[in-house]
Amino acid sequence: MDVSTCLKSLLLAIRQYRNNRSALNASQLQKHIEDVSGLKCGGVLFSGQVLPSECVSGLMEVAGDPNTSHTLTGSIISLLAQFAASDGEAKEALHSSYNFTGTLASIIHCNRSTPEEPLVLQCLNVLQRLTYSVRTLHCVSHIHELISFLMQHVQSSNDDIVKACLGLTANLCRHDISVQSHIKSQSNVKAFYRALINFLGHNCLTVVVFALSILSSLTLNEEVGQKLFNAKNIHQTFQLIFNITVNGDGTLTRNYAVDLLVDLLKNPKIADYLTKYKHLPVCLSEVLGLLHNKDPDTASKVMELLVSLCSVPVLRKLVCETVLRPPAPRLQPATRKGVPARGSEPSLALIHWVTSPLDGPEQCYMQALALLAELFEEVIDSSLCSSAQSFVELLLQEVLVLLQSPESTEGDQLLKKHCVRAGRVVDFLLVLCGDDALRLLVSQRLSPEVCASQVELLLSYSQDLSGSTCTTSNYQLSQVCSKVVLKTLELMSHLRQQMPDMETSFYRILQDQRMITPLSLAMTSNCRVHVQVALRILFEAAPLPDFPSVILGDSIAANNAYRQKDSELSIRSSPGNEDVSFVGKSFPMMHAEPSGSAYQNIDSLIEKLQNGVELQEKVKDVHMSEIIDVYEQKLSALACKESRLQDLLEAKALALSQADRLISQYRCQRAQAEAEARKLASLLKDTERKKEDLQTELNDHLLEVERLKSDSQQLLEHNGRLQEVADQHQELKGTYNQLLSRYDKSEGMLKELQAAHISLTQQAEGLRKTNEGLKLQQERTLAEMEEKEQQIKCLKTDVLDKERKIAGLENDARRQEDQIHEMEENISILRKELSKTEQARKDTSIKASSLELQKSQLEAKLEKMEEELGKHTQMIAMIHSLSSGKLKGDVTANLSL
Repeated sequence: MDVSTCLKSLLLAIRQYRNNRSALNASQLQKHIEDVSGLKCGGVLFSGQVLPSECVSGLMEVAGDPNTSHTLTGSIISLLAQFAASDGEAKEALHSSYNFTGTLASIIHCNRSTPEEPLVLQCLNVLQRLTYSVRTLHCVSHIHELISFLMQHVQSSNDDIVKACLGLTANLCRHDISVQSHIKSQSNVKAFYRALINFLGHNCLTVVVFALSILSSLTLNEEVGQKLFNAKNIHQTFQLIFNITVNGDGTLTRNYAVDLLVDLLKNPKIADYLTKYKHLPVCLSEVLGLLHNKDPDTASKVMELLVSLCSVPVLRKLVCETVLRPPAPRLQPATRKGVPARGSEPSLALIHWVTSPLDGPEQCYMQALALLAELFEEVIDSSLCSSAQSFVELLLQEVLVLLQSPESTEGDQLLKKHCVRAGRVVDFLLVLCGDDALRLLVSQRLSPEVCASQVELLLSYSQDLSGSTCTTSNYQLSQVCSKVVLKTLELMSHLRQQMPDMETSFYRILQDQRMITPLSLAMTSNCRVHVQVALRILFEAAPLPDFPSVILGDSIAANNAYRQKDSELSIRSSPGNEDVSFVGKSFPMMHAEPSGSAYQNIDSLIEKLQNGVELQEKVKDVHMSEIIDVYEQKLSALACKESRLQDLLEAKALALSQADRLISQYRCQRAQAEAEARKLASLLKDTERKKEDLQTELNDHLLEVERLKSDSQQLLEHNGRLQEVADQHQELKGTYNQLLSRYDKSEGMLKELQAAHISLTQQAEGLRKTNEGLKLQQERTLAEMEEKEQQIKCLKTDVLDKERKIAGLENDARRQEDQIHEMEENISILRKELSKTEQARKDTSIKASSLELQKSQLEAKLEKMEEELGKHTQMIAMIHSLSSGKLKGDVTANLSL
């Protein structure tokens, strides 16, 4: 089954289900949805044609109906989410043209009482993917209810609900002042802030990043944000973001972490904090290591982060030094020579992503080219061209290949991508031309034929877009082609001094009449840079003989007139923009060629003009080619107006079909309202009967009220007396509070004194034990002294006895001197005994002197111990006087001792 037949069957099933919501029709619609899901028809569904648009609008209507079963609604949401995930244009169409966001918000609003339903979680997850990096219009239906739902359920017990609510809230708050203002105006915003701050300690890094992203969007420039992202906490935030970026467990968490850091860098204070972050070089090296990852989403997000870092001059210099830093040489085992480890260079990874194929992710090579442009701007500003020259040579070999025209058989989609990438490549080459040495390298490797073929391709493609259907995407792509053409011409203008052939091609292209469209669009552009580039090109082209200046002036005037009329039309049709979002789209006048009968009319008019001019050629001396070009331009403008009116007519037809559907919905709602009115009429009759019964009860209650009034008067008097008592009670309560505070202070002082008393008591107990030990030591010393005195006395008596004996012996010796002569025989014996006795006397005198010395030492020691004992007794007396205030009897006895 082809796509067209499948879509027709789907539309028929949708209409049958809307007419009769039976189970059979629901199952048939479910089957057709599954068939469409198996086909790769996302480009057809969102091409803007009538049949696919009717199918998508019907699916939206069925999904947004509260009476549709959850299973069928979930299938429709899954189908549309599948197309949105696979195609960026489908995602944009669902978000802007079909109001898919409002449909999902209304489904969540209808099921707000049962947030645990799988359908609610599915809607939240699809909304999170749909609104990522996309701004949501504040006029979307049920957006306020959706925000209230998210703020209420961020504290749910279901972790999946919490994560989805936080992620969706982060998407809605980012870069949307209206959503931020609405959240801040809620009554529970403080509780919401507290919940977000509590999530910063969550064990899931994804939840932490979501909470930080919401807080940065809401409070970065407020007091709460200044406290949260101050100098003390911001370094932890930087470390968390870099850890998640390098070691993140998923692409989703890494994307939100990078977005958070990109948003924080827009604050000058936080950017200054990051320049002072001491671990930044290490973190930057680890982030650059992710460029070697094979995942294109990770690489593009890393390069987006690096481009954002380059917006800060100090950080741009650091990134440039890290990326273009020459690798450290390493020794190979075979040769032992320094060979650079080029496999791990971030610059080579950049070259890899720059040269990625066109059918790959567009963000990879676009972000890589933007990063290279930033890096080489820093290289030129820092005068580091000589050190980066080898890398530039390698880079130019790969980058210049990207300017070669693709094959015509590759399809329009790849041709569009080539035009966009070629514009970014030319921007990079223009940056290189800012330095003389780098400009010379570019001129040596870039041939004029490449530039000429590139301009020819872009002009032809722009002309083909002008002749095709006048849609917004074609108009935007035509503008991109025009900008790339002018940039390429500016590049040729920079290089023409070094390349003579380039100058010839440059002037030849300027005289091509197809250059009128790019120049006129740039001259009437709102961008200052585009106008300046167009003026520089026009300054070079104006002196040329064949330059169509008159046609350029008419084209600029036509563009200005179209802009004025388009603004007037948009102002007039502004009230209807809310119902029909695609009526107010603007289509360019200069980019639509006539079709059908318009071609025949233009051809016949041109033929008549040429015939008339040939007859009068000899009479009037006028540049007929210029006049014909002017009339051709005017006729093409009229044809464009006709095509525009045709498009508006088709848009009005679509609006009428939508109005018919709204009328049918209104009739259904009117029938429901009439049924509800009948129910209300019956309820009114019942209410009137109840009113009569209540009237009698009311009379009885009035009598009771009279009685209660008298009772209330008495109660008021009693209440007055109680009020006086209450005032007295308040005064007593104040006095009691004062006394209680004094009591608390006294109790605190008492506890402090008790603690001091306990410590002093412990010290006194220790001193008492020390005193007892000293007393025992003193008693032992006294006993030893008594023993020594007894020994001394004994020795003294012995000495006295010896002296008496010596005296007796001396007397005997004197008496016996007379008998010397008689006792000569005994002299020798007596002399020996005398010598012995003398020796014994000397020993005895020595012992006596030693004992006297020991006695003096013991007396000195005893005096010291008595002094220490006196000190201890004084301390004990002081302690006892502090603790009890009086001296005990035993202490007095000790003091006397």
